[in-house]
Amino acid sequence: MSADVSIAMAQINPVVGDIAGNTERIAQAAREAAASGAHLVMFPELALTGYPPEDLLLRPSLEIRVAAALETLAATSRDIALLVGLPLHADGKLYNAAALLRDGKVEVLYRKHRLPNYRVFDEVRYFAAGSEAAVFELGGTRFGITICEDIWSPEPAAKAVAAGAEVILNLNASPYHVGKQAEREAVVAERCRENRVPVLYVNQVGAQDELVFDGGSFALSSDGELKARAHPLKESLSLITLRDGEPLANDIAPIAEELATIYDALVVGVRDYVNKNGFKGVVLGLSGGIDSALTLAVAVDALGAERVEAVMMPFKYTSSMSLEDAAAEAKTLGVTYKVMPIEPMFDAFSEALADEFAGLKRDTTEENMQARIRGVLLMAISNKKGYLVLTTGNKSEMAVGYCTLYGDMAGGFDVLKDVSKQRVFALSRYRNTLSPAIPQRVIDRPPSAELAPDQKDEDSLPPYEVLDEILEHYIEHDQSAEAIIAMGFEREQVERVVRLVDINEYKRRQAAIGPRITERGFGRDRRYPITNRWKAGV
Repeated sequence: MSADVSIAMAQINPVVGDIAGNTERIAQAAREAAASGAHLVMFPELALTGYPPEDLLLRPSLEIRVAAALETLAATSRDIALLVGLPLHADGKLYNAAALLRDGKVEVLYRKHRLPNYRVFDEVRYFAAGSEAAVFELGGTRFGITICEDIWSPEPAAKAVAAGAEVILNLNASPYHVGKQAEREAVVAERCRENRVPVLYVNQVGAQDELVFDGGSFALSSDGELKARAHPLKESLSLITLRDGEPLANDIAPIAEELATIYDALVVGVRDYVNKNGFKGVVLGLSGGIDSALTLAVAVDALGAERVEAVMMPFKYTSSMSLEDAAAEAKTLGVTYKVMPIEPMFDAFSEALADEFAGLKRDTTEENMQARIRGVLLMAISNKKGYLVLTTGNKSEMAVGYCTLYGDMAGGFDVLKDVSKQRVFALSRYRNTLSPAIPQRVIDRPPSAELAPDQKDEDSLPPYEVLDEILEHYIEHDQSAEAIIAMGFEREQVERVVRLVDINEYKRRQAAIGPRITERGFGRDRRYPITNRWKAGV
């Protein structure tokens, strides 16, 4: 019988590129783990650089900085062993690696075998693949190391077990999307049962640009039974005791209801983007509609009301209901609120363009001018106050181009970029269960951009319940127009929606980034050419 071994899973929130800061985060977590009685503390994939470091990996000084960080952490390893993810230069190549630090030195190095190169991942661009198992002994138990994608294939874990591993330690930077935690646990349970070994899975937490890492670190027994799970979307240190090579039962944080998790992921996405980039606060246009109302609520929950400013910019088509509801939202959430009518500016632009537009009919140009005036005002506030402009467009609008370049698209971060219109309604209802935030009639009224008299979104678009379903099939599942029509959707609607998606790629390329919460958002994992003649019918 082997002695009890205590492993701490450090679910930390590193900052990409901040190697010195991340080193201190790791050292602090190691000190806390040692004080709690842990024999080893394990950290996420590429914890030294944060994930994904992208082309920072190509910087010539990377190797020097990583070497200095390892030297600093080696001193910490005299009190507790550390298993740390890092980029490793060796043999003229760069590896996604893990280092075991113990007794003041680097004792074991492991190189990731499986390099993901799909959706948001492009590790083949940077790394060479490893092929050798790495196993070490601690307290009479032999541990094997794997990194993230390795655990999604049978071979790396099987190699570790063949080399003598009795427990697998898996380091991860696995981003969130709806349903991802259950998917991870099911896959890792397969590895446990295939090899008859427990797996300890530590995951990064926090947001990096459009990616949100949800943590949810967990431990599974050799028969795949869940023994521990850390809280999602929060930094934590989970202590797992192994007795005779098996993890003892520990705290199992519940998997929250889907809408709650999505909402919390949006909050983390906003908080980390604003704070990690050093903005003083945020400003957004508050229209009285549901998208800006939900965006405001997320911003307040992420940053606090004192760091949020909302601006209502009415025009002659703005309804009294919108004015009342925007004011009510701002008051309920306690944010700074300003009203800036745009009619004088619109009239000035119209006068300046009078000769240019002479003899031409009024059309969407005048509607877009309204949106662009609002964008100029928000960007001016941003420049003057050091605030980030939050745009408020949702995924449904972004998909079909129902948005204005340099207008409502002007800004630095789009909270709802990967949130369909139907989900916007659902999240708004969910947010109101926590505390009052969004007036009920904002949720109940038909959506409108209010850029023309009596305008409704459905004057230009199919009903959102139809539109969103078509978009999910086409964007997230890559199904053809004919395949979607065969499901029972009207041909005319499908062909129109697909065409709108395809011709508006140029707009999405110029859009602000936003947190990814589905398997296929507009950003890193959907890269279509703007200029192309692909026919989407089949």
